[in-house]
Amino acid sequence: MSKEELLNPEVIRQEEEYLQKVHPTPEDVPGCMKLFDDFLLCNVISSQARSLWRYGEMATCAPKLEEFKFCMSLKGVHPEEKRALWIRRRAEWWARRRAGRSSEDVWDVRTEPLQNFPPRRLDPDMPAPRTIN
Repeated sequence: MSKEELLNPEVIRQEEEYLQKVHPTPEDVPGCMKLFDDFLLCNVISSQARSLWRYGEMATCAPKLEEFKFCMSLKGVHPEEKRALWIRRRAEWWARRRAGRSSEDVWDVRTEPLQNFPPRRLDPDMPAPRTIN
C-alpha cells in the first residue's frame, strides 16, 4: 500500500477546514517568492550545519523545491482556485504527516513518578555523580 492509499479522507477534511480558517483569503497563501526563499534558505551553510548537528545528515531540500514548482504551475490559475488547490495540497501533506511516525511514538506517558528519583545522597562520603563541569 502506498502512502496515498493510507490517507484518511476524514483527516484530510479536518485539515482543509483548519487551513481554510487560517488562510481565509488568497492573499494569505504564501507566494512563489516566499517558497523560493524557503528553498534557498534550506540550502545555506547554516541550515545544512544545523541539520547535520541535530539529525546527523544534511537537510533535504527537495520538498521545498517541489512546493515552489507546484506554486509556479499555478501561475495562470484564478486566485480563489489557487487557494483551494494549495489548501488541498497542504491538507494532504498534514494528513500524511499525522499518519506517519512522530516523537510521540517513542515516549510513554508516565502515570506515576519514578521511585527514588532523583537519587538521594544519604552517605556524605559517597562521591557525587559525575557530571559535565
